[in-house]
Amino acid sequence: MSATFDFDAVKLAAYLEIYVTDFKGPLTADKFPGGQSNPTYKITTAGGEYVLRRKPPGELLKSAHAVDREFRVLSALVNSDVPVAKVYHLCEDDAVIGSMFYLMEFKEGRVFWDPALPEATNAERGIIFDQMNQVMVSLHSVDVDAVGLADYGRPSNYFARQIDRWSKQYRSSATEVMADMDSLIEWLPQNVPEDDGRLVLAHGDFRLDNIMFHPSEPRPLALLDWELSTLGHPFADLAYQCMQLRLDNGSILAGLGGIDRQALGIPSEEDYVALYCERMGLESIPNWDFYVIFSMFRFASILQGVGKRAQEGNASSEKASQMGLLVKPLAKMAVELISCGR
Repeated sequence: MSATFDFDAVKLAAYLEIYVTDFKGPLTADKFPGGQSNPTYKITTAGGEYVLRRKPPGELLKSAHAVDREFRVLSALVNSDVPVAKVYHLCEDDAVIGSMFYLMEFKEGRVFWDPALPEATNAERGIIFDQMNQVMVSLHSVDVDAVGLADYGRPSNYFARQIDRWSKQYRSSATEVMADMDSLIEWLPQNVPEDDGRLVLAHGDFRLDNIMFHPSEPRPLALLDWELSTLGHPFADLAYQCMQLRLDNGSILAGLGGIDRQALGIPSEEDYVALYCERMGLESIPNWDFYVIFSMFRFASILQGVGKRAQEGNASSEKASQMGLLVKPLAKMAVELISCGR
């Protein structure tokens, strides 16, 4: 089924005038480039600017594109130490624009798509990575009971449940047989570290390009794209980010592979993880390779779904089909990391 991302701007404006304080149409909607999940638009009116984030139309995987969860977690964090944009309204009526959506604050800032930060100085690069590390620490330090998110996820066995979930998601979206993915689906459940009871608000897609920074300062303004957030294990977020930074810099999703970090003022993975541990009061992270391997498998499973949506015409970005091509190299990297550990 092919999807359409257009909607009736007059109908949307009439709806928002009813449900959003001080909203006044008419409006124009411009879709942001980039991003592979929930289509996102800049909404412009005579009175101000907003951001609208919606579920993609069309047939979707179960539990995917949960914009209602994004709305809930952003609402809960608005007064926390985690930088987030304000949210104004959640619309669960598909009849308005064709799928569920929410309206949020528009923030003017920068998104860094290349973690090598070619536009920054060495000093700025160091600050940006330090601030990104602090955002993750602030997130993992949120008191979920105090902000009303105690039921935002299940309380134990996070990795076992995630492996099961993403194995099923991968199987449901697989378009060919991949031996490395099959090997990971077999290896991961047999090598899950003993549950240490750690439970935090986990972002699920913590990357540099999911943080908006101030227009001219190396200061984070908002952590974006909360669709995969849940109560989970903190090392999953940390390993996921480090996994992405291991990708080649020339990849469709740029990493720091092949980059001389020290020459650019960017911390090594070891130093970055050590800073996180220092801030979180941890001595070290045992079984680090498992968390990275898990992150590679999970991300490969997510990208397999992106690739399949691209084939079916339901992807929100032109890059979706290219992102799907990362599944094989990610799975290969994970299997090679297993081999290195033997």
